[in-house]
Amino acid sequence: MDIRALIFDVNGTLIDIETDEGLEEIYRAIAHFLTYQGIFLHRGEVRDLYFQIMQQQRAKSAEMFAEWDAVEVWREFLHNKASDYTRSLSKEKREQLPLFLAELHRGIARKRLRLYPQVQETLDQLRSRYSMAVVSDAQSAYAIPELRAVGLLKYFDPIIVSGDYGYRKPDARLFQKALDALQVRPEQALFLGNDLYRDIFGAQQVGMKAIFVSANQENTPNQTISPDYTIYRFADLPQAVNHFVALG
Repeated sequence: MDIRALIFDVNGTLIDIETDEGLEEIYRAIAHFLTYQGIFLHRGEVRDLYFQIMQQQRAKSAEMFAEWDAVEVWREFLHNKASDYTRSLSKEKREQLPLFLAELHRGIARKRLRLYPQVQETLDQLRSRYSMAVVSDAQSAYAIPELRAVGLLKYFDPIIVSGDYGYRKPDARLFQKALDALQVRPEQALFLGNDLYRDIFGAQQVGMKAIFVSANQENTPNQTISPDYTIYRFADLPQAVNHFVALG
């Protein structure tokens, strides 16, 4: 096969991350911060409105695999609760606040952020031979800074993040956007992911071969989805790529 590009899922495949959006300290900190913006709410009110707006976003979507937008959640939150003082803030500050709150929320919710073993070393082996991209179910406000924090941002172009489009994997459009940006055909790209349905099925339905990373999670066996190749540690990726190249 004429393999020219490798496309990756991120969380659970490249990055080992744990978050907990239920932590009380998230909403306490945000409630305290909001008092300096002229908004006075109890942490429980902050939490309830945050999840309410998120659920409303998804409910309004006509997409089969609806995605939400974290920055837009906080923009609507601020619009709903703004006081006269909030509205008197500079335009620049009001425009920055939704992104800041999204980042603050994620930062406090995050409990672990690190690469899986051998990820960077393996990508270094492959980057000179293949174009590399990302297709991730995530928010750009989270994904871009997290890729930068673990030293991976420089490896990928494009970075396709579901929160920017309003739909999630396995929607074929996300995979196709990466192929189009890379200017390759589906048979010239391999997808690597850790979820049988969202990653493997999603990539296969646009015609890509899909490599399943089986080591980083507990996937329920799926009788209807079969990866084209399975690896049990990230360092085995070059061997998997060579397998497809050798098919001619």
